[in-house]
Formats: sequence, C-alpha cells, structure tokens
Amino acid sequence: MDINFLNIFQGIDVMLHSDPKLAIARFCLILVGLLLVYLGKKGVLEPLLMIPMGLGMATINASVMFFDPINMVAQQTIDPTRVGTLFLDPAITQTDHLMTLMQIDWLQPVYTLMFSNGLVACLVFLGIGSLLDVGFVMARPYTSMFLALCAELGTFVTLPIAHALGLSLKDSASIAMVGGADGPMVLFTSLKLSPELFVPITVVAYLYLGLAYGGFPYLIKLMVPKHIRGIQMAPGKNDKEITSGQKMVFAVVCCTVLCFLFPVASPLFFSLFLGVAIRESGLKQFQTLVSEIVLYGATLSLGLLLGVLCEAGTILSPKVLPLLLLGILSLLLSGIGGLLGGYVLYFLSGKKYNPVIGIAGVSCVPSTAKVAQKCVSAANPNSIVMQYALGANISGVITTAIIAAIYIGLLSK
Repeated sequence: MDINFLNIFQGIDVMLHSDPKLAIARFCLILVGLLLVYLGKKGVLEPLLMIPMGLGMATINASVMFFDPINMVAQQTIDPTRVGTLFLDPAITQTDHLMTLMQIDWLQPVYTLMFSNGLVACLVFLGIGSLLDVGFVMARPYTSMFLALCAELGTFVTLPIAHALGLSLKDSASIAMVGGADGPMVLFTSLKLSPELFVPITVVAYLYLGLAYGGFPYLIKLMVPKHIRGIQMAPGKNDKEITSGQKMVFAVVCCTVLCFLFPVASPLFFSLFLGVAIRESGLKQFQTLVSEIVLYGATLSLGLLLGVLCEAGTILSPKVLPLLLLGILSLLLSGIGGLLGGYVLYFLSGKKYNPVIGIAGVSCVPSTAKVAQKCVSAANPNSIVMQYALGANISGVITTAIIAAIYIGLLSK
C-alpha cells in the first residue's frame, strides 16, 4: 500500500500548496503568537489576555488543512483546494451553513452566540463594573470628567484623519475608538459599524492596549519633567466619605439617564452599572460570581477567540496596515491629550496639580492609573495620586461609552 505522508501531515501539505505570500504570513503569525505568549509570561503584556490570544494565533495558523465541511455534509462535490480549520469560520453568513458549522467547528457556537453579537464585551464590562469604586469620580467629578474628555483626543482627531486617508466614515469611527483604550468598547463599536473589519480592528486594539502599560511611561517622561512629576497632591479640603447608598444612587441614575439618551449603547451602560450596583449592594455572592468567574471566563473567551480569528487568510488585507498605523496614532494622541489636560489643571491650580494624572483619563482600567502612580512614585515616593487617577480612569470608561454611542447613533443609519 502506497502511503502519502502529506495526507498524514496535512499542515505541511497545505503549506506547500498555498500561495507563498499566504504561507509566509501564516509562519510570521505563528511567531507573533509565540512572542505574545512569551511577553505575557514575562509580564510585559497583560498575561490574562495575551497568553490565550498568542496561543490561539499560533495554533490557528498551524492548523489549516484542506477542508470543505459545507459540501461534505450536503454530500455535494467537495472542493479539494478549499482550506479551513476545525475552530471556526467568521465569514459564514448563511443560516443553514452556520448551523452546519456549529456542529463541526468547536468554537463556532462560542463565536456566534458570544462574540459576534457583542455579548462577551458586555460580560467583560459587567465584571469591570463590579471592581470599580465610583466614589473616586463622585469625590472629584469635574476634574475627573475634564481629564477624561481631554484623553479622548485620539478618538476625535483620528476619525477625520482616517476618512481623509480613504476609509469610510464607519470604518474611521471604529478605528478611532482605539484611542478610548477600552477593548470591549472597540469590539462593540466595530461590530455595529464595521462588521467586515471588526476582526482586525479589535485585534489591533487589544495588541496596542497591551503595549500601553509599557509605552505610556516613556510618553510621560517625554512631556513631564521630573520635578513636576514629583508634585505631591494636597488632600482635598472638601473630601468626605461617599457612602455605598450614594454610590448606588449614582449608578442607577447614570445607567437610566445614559440608556435613555443613548439606547444604541444601552447594553454597555447596563452591564457596567449593573456591576457597580452589585458591588455597592453588598451582595457578596453576586460580586464573587461577577468579579471572578464571569470576568475571568469572559476574558479567557475573548483572548482565545481574538487569537483564533488571526488566521492569515482572514486578516491578510490591504486595509490592515493603515489600521495598525491609525490605531497607534489614536492611542498616542489620547495619551498626549490626557497629559495636556493635566497641564491645564496644573496651571489653573497654581502649579499644585500633578499633570501626570491626566494619562489616567485614557480609560484602560486600571492600567493607566497604575502607570500614573508608578511614574509619580519614581520621581517622588511620598506622592500618592492613585485616588485622583482612578477618578479620571473611571470617568474615561463612561466618556468612551458615550462617544461610542454617539458614533453608532450618527453613522449606523
């Protein structure tokens, strides 16, 4: 009996018969995936997200085989040149084909029922909300919201730049949301406005958000001299304890008003403030469930699916390079905008306000608040700005959600 070893080692067979550019792209993505796992393990990037994402990216590009499940199940002529995987196919739109793949590809049900409808983004928001102490916002609402708005500079400026470079308004708005530094928000917005590009946009967003923790300190050192970074904030004269009842009222009122004003983003607002309400209600059983099981389960699913969606045939598009450049531009501008807002408060306060706090307006909770405190502590170990930074940080989540709702409301029609 003649044995064709290429039928046994199908990955090699696909690699040999693929377009050379596609084969090289798959090999490069495998290396990128392994690098993400390494950087996640070392703590350079967020390990909770980057390790499953990197392993998924490497695995999906190594798992491609000649596979035509639709025709195989329908008992029609099988296309011997069609390639696929046993993970999922994000390009399937026909209902009968989708139902077929949900019985074959093991991640297709998770993708269809959790990812492509934005459920995973809402679950992450629910978990994040259960960890947020809105008292930091309530104690300093005006400065917190001002910094958050300044840190949306990239979200506003990148849209016209992307449109001028040839992207549609919907695609421009989706990639501009990277400046908000909120992964679930980028996912939700791109699903609504750019369903054909939401995979590369979301992947770009999460890659850059992972790099923000390592890159923003250099931006702070570039824009803020050491003697200013070390400014020690005076305790607020009117600071008083915010009760859990007041926080609950804040969450309920904000949720209701924002959902009334921006119903297109009501799933995000509801998920976020439901998490806050669970935290402040004292229901420890719910808080444990939401802040640990739901949040970490959704994060694992999100990272895994993002990695698996990085198959070379899916993301190899001429639009990917502009998205990479526009994504980093948007995030950089938002960081600059936050620090400029910090400088405004620095001068208005008679040089008593630490402008580094402005970077926390970029709503990557709580990473940018940690970045602010880390940079301040390096200049002056006695300076504590975390409470101010968290106020701006949480406000950034809210402002990013509002901007996402405005973009969706204006452009989805």
